[in-house]
Amino acid sequence: MSTYHSPFDRLRAKFDETELTCRQCGYHDESGGWRVSSSGDRVQYQFVCPSCSAVETREMRLS
Repeated sequence: MSTYHSPFDRLRAKFDETELTCRQCGYHDESGGWRVSSSGDRVQYQFVCPSCSAVETREMRLS
């Protein structure tokens, strides 16, 4: 049985496992993670680099 409650939790966990290297400066954040927010018809995932403060965003539209 999965420890994640929704498909969105599973996707965030996937990003946390594979997408923790900053595309701007190359820093790999081993203890970081993606933040998730939603606004009705959109789910937004954000990673903020602790080294250079670059923001990486992924957005899913629900329709």
